[in-house]
Amino acid sequence: MSDVRSLIASLPNPVIVVGGDHRIRAINSPAQRLVGTDCNGWHYVTALRQPALLDAVEQGLSTGGQQTTRYLGNDGARPTTWDVSVRPVMLNEGQVVVLSFQDITALEDAGEMRRGFVANVSHEMRTPLTSLLGFIETLRGPARNDPEAQQRFLGIMEQEAGRMHNLVEDLLSLSRVEDQERMRPTGAVALDRLIGEVGEALAPVAAAAQVDLIYDLPQTKVEVLGDWGQLWQVVSNLVENAIKYGGDGAQVTVALTQPAHDPVLRASGVRLIVRDEGEGIAAHHIARLTDRFYRVDTHRSREIGGTGLGLAIVKHIINRHRGRLRIESQLGQGSVFTVILPTGAAAPAE
Repeated sequence: MSDVRSLIASLPNPVIVVGGDHRIRAINSPAQRLVGTDCNGWHYVTALRQPALLDAVEQGLSTGGQQTTRYLGNDGARPTTWDVSVRPVMLNEGQVVVLSFQDITALEDAGEMRRGFVANVSHEMRTPLTSLLGFIETLRGPARNDPEAQQRFLGIMEQEAGRMHNLVEDLLSLSRVEDQERMRPTGAVALDRLIGEVGEALAPVAAAAQVDLIYDLPQTKVEVLGDWGQLWQVVSNLVENAIKYGGDGAQVTVALTQPAHDPVLRASGVRLIVRDEGEGIAAHHIARLTDRFYRVDTHRSREIGGTGLGLAIVKHIINRHRGRLRIESQLGQGSVFTVILPTGAAAPAE
């Protein structure tokens, strides 16, 4: 058995050997960390405890059959999920059962993300589709000969169709950004000119909301390695959000710094800062603002046409550019969104 202990000690995955006497004969360091103690010599029921795994071990000891099951652990920061292969092995000392653990937490998380994503998209599409179907039925029935009602319903249908169109566009945009996230862009982008062009495009939106757009830009050209279209999305999304949530008659400030050594990047970088005078965001929301479909105020977001994907797209674009996004806000004092972008070689990872 000493040879077996030496063998499993060299393996990176958790491995436990249970003898024919139902006691643990060998356990390597990863397995000790997983179960929380060195349980060598313990009865396997006392050490492992989880019914599905205990049943698999019992079957392996009694019938010699191979089993596969799950083990739920915790690494101290979050729950973990493990696939466990339970295999009977004949040694000189007699038959033992070898338990080999494989961490599938990342796969489980990915599956949960997919399920959540499908549920969210379905939920977002269901409301406008239900409205459209209801209005179509009304137009074919009670409102068939009512031109005034027809015009009113057609206007609402146009809004609902627009919501679905925006959602599909944002989903496609998010998919493209995620596909390209590992490929850093290499084009030269003049951020000062880009901000000016975004400001011109959003001027009607700001005027309609009676919001003053104030710019604090360097007098000299500020250039970064980037993708013009994606950085346009970042700036327009942040500025448009500031206009929409800043409140009528308020002020939105867009600032850009000169290239300088940035302590966050530990390299040369620039900062794009978008500041609004809105209601602010409670601290417990800030960490989740860039999650897909996360909204601080669901009703208000949908009223103004938000899809809940804008900041998720912004986060992925900034990641592709090896930058950072910082969000600061206090209730009643507005919010500040800061995009930190490197001006040269890729910034070190945090």
